Amino acid sequence: MTQQLPQVPSTEPELSGVRNFRDVGGLPTVDGRRVRYGRLYRSGHLAHATSEDAAFLSSLGLHTIFDFRNTADQRLEGADVALPGVRNVNIPLSDPADGAEFWRMVRDGDIDQLREILADGKAAERMTASYRTIIKHRTAEHSRVLHALAEDSVPALLHCAAGKDRAGLSIAVALLAVGVEREAIEEDYLKSNEPHRRYKVHRSDTSSAGMSPEVMELLSPLFEARLAYLSAAFATIEETWGTTDRYLAEGLGLTAATREKLRERLLDEG
Repeated sequence: MTQQLPQVPSTEPELSGVRNFRDVGGLPTVDGRRVRYGRLYRSGHLAHATSEDAAFLSSLGLHTIFDFRNTADQRLEGADVALPGVRNVNIPLSDPADGAEFWRMVRDGDIDQLREILADGKAAERMTASYRTIIKHRTAEHSRVLHALAEDSVPALLHCAAGKDRAGLSIAVALLAVGVEREAIEEDYLKSNEPHRRYKVHRSDTSSAGMSPEVMELLSPLFEARLAYLSAAFATIEETWGTTDRYLAEGLGLTAATREKLRERLLDEG
């Protein structure tokens, strides 16, 4: 039987080595229920978690941490800090070659390269294409996550590098599966834009030229949560499967029984 936890908001901590952490509890469903607090968390990577951060995360009673980074991401930032008794599952949602190219561009690209690759809306187009690709071609990975959450993996923390895109999409898919309102999913997604949550962009050239306003403006669409990106993901579901229910059933292989298990795990009693 699912453990009953008090339906009260958790206090969001000030983690010094982990960006973009939050509990997605409290979000409303279309049938009047809410996501239970202390069940599903999201964040950026845990590689730089301090001992105080690790102590807080350990206090959450986590069962599983899902890391959606690829090998290029992990090579750049490092492995997650290990938390005693917590299962760590790595499910890359993007190609390592793409990750390596991405980080080379962000860290080392000069102004001419950045203009060629990112200017005139190309950065936003890149992000939109990435969201569409993950939804359409990473169905096995998302299916694996949702089946694990339905069986035994909560409380769970889902993260990628910045906690915005791959983790954001995975959280969105999980919330769709339990019937959270679309507007509530969008509102949670956009919280990643809050200044204290934003990924800190590092550049090899830290001079005024390497960190110029133009450089940062060119890079900005890559590190923003834009509703247009998430909308493209939702549109891909509709274009490919017709409805969210068909996406969940045919794309992710979720039976009605599995979706009900998810709701038992993640929602209040209503």
